[in-house]
Amino acid sequence: MTESSPARDAAIRAMLPLAGTEGWNWTTIRAGLAAAGEDPALAESWFPTGATGAVAGWIDLANRDMAAAAAAEDVAALRVPARIRRVVELRLAATAPHKPALRRALSLLALPWNAPVALRTTAATVDAMWHAAGDSSADFSWYTRRATLAAVYGATLAFWTRDDDPDIAAAMAFLDRRLAGVARLGKRRRAA
Repeated sequence: MTESSPARDAAIRAMLPLAGTEGWNWTTIRAGLAAAGEDPALAESWFPTGATGAVAGWIDLANRDMAAAAAAEDVAALRVPARIRRVVELRLAATAPHKPALRRALSLLALPWNAPVALRTTAATVDAMWHAAGDSSADFSWYTRRATLAAVYGATLAFWTRDDDPDIAAAMAFLDRRLAGVARLGKRRRAA
C-alpha cells in the first residue's frame, strides 16, 4: 500500500499530535518531517497524494505495529473469537493516545472523493487483523471473515470516536456485543 521506512515511520509518528489538533494537511506533513529530522521540502515526494497518503501511511504503520504486538503475545494460542478481540484491543490501545488524529483521519477518509483510499485501507486493516490472528483460510470464508470484521471494526471505531475519552473499556464492551451477535448469527445459519 505505502512504502515504509524507519524515517517515514518516524515522520508519521511525529505528525500525530499535530494532526489531532490541526488536521491532516500539508502543514502537518511538513511539521512531521521537520520533527523527524527530515527536510520539509520533501513532503510532496514522500507523500505524493498529500493528506490521504499520510493517513494511509499511518494506517499501514498501525497495521504493522499491531501485527508485531500480536506476534509478541502469541495470540494464536487463543480461540478465534478471542484472537480477533485481542487484536482489535491491541489496535485500539495503540491508537488511544492519538484518538483526535484518528477522528480527523476518519473524517478525511469519509469524504466521497477519498472512498477508494478508505476502502483500500479498511481492507488492508482487516486483512492484517486476520493475519495477526492466525487466519490461514483460502476459501470463501476468507472473504466473509474480512467483510464481517470490517463491519464490526468500523462500528466499534464509530462508537469509540464519539467522545474524547481515550479509555477503550466501553469500546471493548461494544465490540464484545458485536462479536456475540456475529456468533449468534452464525449459529442460526448453521441451525437453518
